[in-house]
Amino acid sequence: MLTSMTKQDFHKPKTVEDAIALLREAGEDARPISGGATLVALMNARLVQPSRLVSLSAIEELTQCTHQPDGSVRIGAMRRHRQTAFESDLKAAHQVVSCAASQIANPPVRNMGTIGGSISFADPAADYPPSLVAANAEIEIAGPEGRRCIPAEEFFLGWYETALEPGEIVTAVILPPMPASSIGHYEKLCRVAGDFALASVAVTIDFDDNNTVSSLRLAVGGCGGGPVRVAAAEDTLIGTELETDAITAAAELLVAELDPVDDVRGSAEYRLKVVPRLLQRTFNNLVDIREPAQ
Repeated sequence: MLTSMTKQDFHKPKTVEDAIALLREAGEDARPISGGATLVALMNARLVQPSRLVSLSAIEELTQCTHQPDGSVRIGAMRRHRQTAFESDLKAAHQVVSCAASQIANPPVRNMGTIGGSISFADPAADYPPSLVAANAEIEIAGPEGRRCIPAEEFFLGWYETALEPGEIVTAVILPPMPASSIGHYEKLCRVAGDFALASVAVTIDFDDNNTVSSLRLAVGGCGGGPVRVAAAEDTLIGTELETDAITAAAELLVAELDPVDDVRGSAEYRLKVVPRLLQRTFNNLVDIREPAQ
């Protein structure tokens, strides 16, 4: 049982517009519910007690993953982690997102949880935030004023805080077109398999004809209030062949910008030590991914 809420407090609209209207009608105490992996746990622990639940599960457009004519991919907010992990449309650089989805928690949670619900909660140690920043994704949002898109880098504002305004919901994640030569990967360190990350690294990268890095996006998770992207670290690797010295220099710039905290999973000091190793491991995996494709 979720809570002692009555039937009248639970709604299951079939359109985004109806969902927004139901949320607006009930005010700030209303909550949308996606897969429920996080919200149900909070409700059962009496940490949140919404006056109204608006389920998004019957809204068909939120369940779809579609490849757009321009090469972008639109992942509906209600796509389950398991679906995203095995999504055939997520190729090359977009695999940074499917790789992150495959490492979320355990099979039951991956079967229940959704990409929209996860990013709306914005746990700084979660797997999607750094992967979406590295993928240069946009978050599609719907609310009383209509729909808008915002870069993932601007969506995650801090500890469990997003750019969502009252009455708004996430409707989709949009991954931009990527060159066929681009690839992506996500690595994390956690205490046990499926746990939240002590630290994580997400990268999308492309190479030129001379085998040097032509473009790169890099984001770190678990080491602050949200995903961290450091342009100077990325710039250090542009034009290199990912030599050890270049990766070491990039790692130093990256670590200097991180502000982790001590928590039950590990100390801030330990996190700063493991990020360079995760970065090296990520690039090692990217090289392995690229070689068969050459």
